[in-house]
This record gives sequence, structure tokens and C-alpha cells, in this order.
Amino acid sequence: MEILNHRKRKGILMKVLIKNRQNLIKIKRQKIRRDSAALLRLLRLKDAELSILFVNDRQMKELNHKYRGIDRTTDVLSFPQYERSALRTPPYPPLSKGGTEEGVVLGDIVINLQAAKRQAHEDGLSFTGELQWLLVHGVLHLIGYDHERSKYAERKMRTMEKELLGHLGRSKN
Repeated sequence: MEILNHRKRKGILMKVLIKNRQNLIKIKRQKIRRDSAALLRLLRLKDAELSILFVNDRQMKELNHKYRGIDRTTDVLSFPQYERSALRTPPYPPLSKGGTEEGVVLGDIVINLQAAKRQAHEDGLSFTGELQWLLVHGVLHLIGYDHERSKYAERKMRTMEKELLGHLGRSKN
């Protein structure tokens, strides 16, 4: 597993661990590294640790079945690794007033690259743009957003996705 450390001003250290367990689709690790670091900064997650695992359809179907009891593939899964009390009351907005979270192991995001490629094609987006959206979507799940909870929660999460993607330089229609 590749560990990507991002040092920025004032001693902030963010760790992003990347593991690619599929060999069908190439990924741009530098782009993922930059987007992950920017996303964690936007969310004021100082010294946060995040793991990203890239898989194929078969691997994702196995994980989705094992952990959610759903026997089909999906595009992204999130597995929080912290106690809810470790963060400010989530969900919270990016660039919010106040301090940052220090030393939090956020958790794991699993991204299905085959699904990402299909969705990018279906939505008329670039593959890189779709990966960026899945990263944002997965991190929001890690910090407490859940679009399946209610219509209000879905609107709140979609609004946050758009805001974060705008800061990262793209938007999901």
C-alpha cells in the first residue's frame, strides 16, 4: 500500500493510503493524492488519515454482499474507522469557522473503477471527474452524511458534494 503524506503550512500532516487491487483500469495517483489532500483541507481535517482501495466489479460485489447484504456491485463504499465523538458533530460544512480535527483516522473508501468508467460514460463526464466525485461522495459518508436517510439528508449531501467539487475545480450535474 502506498502511503501519501501531505505536508502543508503550520505542520498539518494528512495521510492518504492508496491500494489498487485491480489491474483493468489505470489510475492517476498524483491526481488522487492532490484531490484527497485538498478535500481533507477543505473539511478542516487536520492530521487526518484516509485509506482508498480501488477494486473491480467482482471484488466490489463481494464486499457489498459481505458488509451490506446486497448481492450486486456498486460504485463506492465507505467504512468509518472512528468513534462519532472523535469529530465535531458531523455532518459539518467545509471551510467552517472554528478549529480543525487532529489525528483522526477517518476510515476506508472503496472505489469500483469499472463502475466509475461506466458511470462517466453514461453521464458524459471524464473518468477522472467521476473518480473525483466518488472520492468526495465517499468522504462525505465517512464524516456522517447519508443520502439514503431522508430527502432532506439527500439534498444536504448533494449540496455539499457540489460545493466541494466546485472548490476542487469541477461539478457533478
